[in-house]
Amino acid sequence: MTRSESSDRDPAFRFEYEPATIRFGTGCVADLEAELEERNLERALVVCGSTVGSTPEVIDPVRTGLGDRLAGVFDETTPKKRLATAIDGRERLRTEGADVLVSLGGGSSLDVAKIISTLAASDRTAGEVAAEFAETGTISVPEDGLIPIVAIPTTLAGADLSTVAGVTAAPESGLVDEEIGGGVSDPGLMPDAAVYDPELVATTPESVLAGSAMNGFDKGLETVYASNATPVTDATARHGLEKLADGLRAYGDGDRDTETFETILEGIVLVQYGISRPGETTLSIVHAFGHGLTRTYDVQQGAAHGVVVPHVLEYCFEQEEVDARSGLLANALGVDDAADREAAVVDAVTEIRDGLGLPSRLRDVDGPEPEEFSAVAEAILADPFMANAPPGLDPTVGEIEGVLEAAW
Repeated sequence: MTRSESSDRDPAFRFEYEPATIRFGTGCVADLEAELEERNLERALVVCGSTVGSTPEVIDPVRTGLGDRLAGVFDETTPKKRLATAIDGRERLRTEGADVLVSLGGGSSLDVAKIISTLAASDRTAGEVAAEFAETGTISVPEDGLIPIVAIPTTLAGADLSTVAGVTAAPESGLVDEEIGGGVSDPGLMPDAAVYDPELVATTPESVLAGSAMNGFDKGLETVYASNATPVTDATARHGLEKLADGLRAYGDGDRDTETFETILEGIVLVQYGISRPGETTLSIVHAFGHGLTRTYDVQQGAAHGVVVPHVLEYCFEQEEVDARSGLLANALGVDDAADREAAVVDAVTEIRDGLGLPSRLRDVDGPEPEEFSAVAEAILADPFMANAPPGLDPTVGEIEGVLEAAW
């Protein structure tokens, strides 16, 4: 049983957040040229993957929306978010004389756009940047000269209103001697605008949408019980979860109409609003599990989340000294009248996961085998997001292994 909803939470807080301008609505990509005009931006380089760049239903509305302000399309991003790709993107940006980056697609394209922006603000060579990344796992972000970014998500992971970016490098690029993963964080990397168009999201394959939706949904869950939650994020996450629960249940029942996608997107906007702030984030233990399961394995992030989240919630709720805020979660998910709210929350999350058609067992995904659970548990505990675990939670390696075994 958990204690009261506010037992370990200091009522004092500081909330600093400068989000992107949000454009929302069916067909709103038609307003891209007007958005750039508002910002005195003249030449846009679209940053996307090759599939998005060659899919008329996605790229054509963006081309039309940008109109005469379209400078070109750089369609070379991949889920690996390679530093070499960003270096090529910087060269393309300079060649086209672009003054704004428009990321189109999933979080990988947005991350690459942020790295391009970071590189473009500096005169450092590719070798100098790679040397810093190899030594530190990050890239210095200049105080001035960052290229503005307009984010157009086509997935539901909810990574658009953030100030961070992931990046990797591999030996085949000639930049580093070994595979390296890291990230960049700076308030200047918050997109200037984020454009949410249900018509574009509806073009994304269901297999991609399902995993990304679970990732976005978990951001709402995590924000509610994170140790650094605030009344502001309580409000946005609670209402966002309510929208997502309604929309994802309808999606799981086969509804694919515009209203369903609008409801889901409203929820995605809300659950990520305020969670990525200067120097902190509300992402917590589920995302730490996601990192531990995906950094050295091929399991997709959303699938990993879907497998473990019911078990992580059960584990948190079972800890007598932990404030995992089951009451607020139950209210958001529409099960607050249940006799056992904690069990009802787990059941509701499981129902939504199953409705998305995601795997329910760790043995069914390309993840670790049981003999590797101890190493994975250690990686999970070392993840920076564990600092935001619910108040009172102090897991051991053995307890984390137990969650992995329950998920197996």
